[in-house]
Amino acid sequence: MKVKVLTRNPDEYLRETKRDIHKIPRNFDPALHPFVAPREYTKALNAIKLERVFAKPFVGNLEGHKDAISCICKHPSQLSTLLSGAYDGEVKMWNLAKGTCTRTLLAHDGIIRAATFIPDGKRFITIGDDKTIKTWDAANNEKDEPLNTIASKRVLSNITHHRTKPVFVTCGEGLCHMWEETRNVPLHTFKWGVDSLHDVKFNPVQKDLLASCGSDRSIILYDTRETGPLTRIVMKLRSNKLSWNPMEAFTFTCANEDYNLYTYDIRKLKTPINVHMDHVEAVIDVDYSPTGKEFVSGSYDKSIRIFEVNKGHSREVYHTKRMHRLTCVGWSLDDKYIISGSDEMNLRIWKAKASEKLGILKTREKLARRCNDALIEKYAIHPEIRRIARHRQVPKHIYNARAELRTIREKNKRKEANRRSHSKKNTVPFMSEREKHIVRQDN
Repeated sequence: MKVKVLTRNPDEYLRETKRDIHKIPRNFDPALHPFVAPREYTKALNAIKLERVFAKPFVGNLEGHKDAISCICKHPSQLSTLLSGAYDGEVKMWNLAKGTCTRTLLAHDGIIRAATFIPDGKRFITIGDDKTIKTWDAANNEKDEPLNTIASKRVLSNITHHRTKPVFVTCGEGLCHMWEETRNVPLHTFKWGVDSLHDVKFNPVQKDLLASCGSDRSIILYDTRETGPLTRIVMKLRSNKLSWNPMEAFTFTCANEDYNLYTYDIRKLKTPINVHMDHVEAVIDVDYSPTGKEFVSGSYDKSIRIFEVNKGHSREVYHTKRMHRLTCVGWSLDDKYIISGSDEMNLRIWKAKASEKLGILKTREKLARRCNDALIEKYAIHPEIRRIARHRQVPKHIYNARAELRTIREKNKRKEANRRSHSKKNTVPFMSEREKHIVRQDN
């Protein structure tokens, strides 16, 4: 015997509090609501205006360094722990939740070039201009002496650690050295006729794949299981840093001196799959979000920009009056914050989404935000909503430089079009923006 019982959901007719408004049942029949589209458009317009009103991305800054910040390093498992190195050889460990410095070490004589955590998070490794590689205990705050010191014959510029093995790789004057934690001599050396290498990164998915940036404008790929490099591409200007996409093993983005960022697919290195253009000076650092859908870049134009992977222009630009040239940027592992270091000795924390409210949200707030986001996405193509969503206030020097760069690009396009129209057919080949910046590929 089956018994059918009438049930009602209390959320549909009960108030959350006594002071809350009375809930009224709604009929969603479109025939009863002929003005639903104009109403939704008005709601979307108000939502995008409120989003820009509440866009306050700056969270706070961390003071304490006595010289310009040269590098930052995120803890592999703790969201609140951060390492930063400075030009005076000092390394500081920060508690981001409290905004305090928990440990200070005078690690090297000269600039701290890079630092990396060992995957278990219990130790970290630093390199500096004094040609030494030092391993430190991350847990013991009272011990100021390194656990191990390795003397290198060459100046080192960057370091990266393997995700699972006790192996790390350093780069410097023309060579990539692979080291083991228990040995003081390199296991293997990779060389490809480059004066110096200034960045190297392990792929987070394909763990034995390496990429490095060279001073001869090249980007070189290595496999630690092979005896030599795999391939390289040579660009028109030098790439300063690169970052692998944590969700796609075959994609990386490099920050270039020509004010652009280039996203490459290692399966087809002849042309980049996207060119990201908005900076007006050399791009210094780049880092991906843990979702792999966005990345953040820092530039000498004193601004931070957030790009979507599949778009050529930034969705956000962050700047302050006191922030000088950017030296390093990082995206937190919870996908909520961005950390930046600059020349004026400050670390700054920003929200990844400028208008996001921090703290605990009530159920009604969450539902209202989801509704507003859906409306903005639905009417994003409308001119007024698109204009408000894209508009950003930028400093005067960026505004003027951007106008000048736009004039230069238009002049070059016009000149190329004139040459093509006054030349014989096929003598002036058409080159897309993605093909212009690649010189050659070597295997």
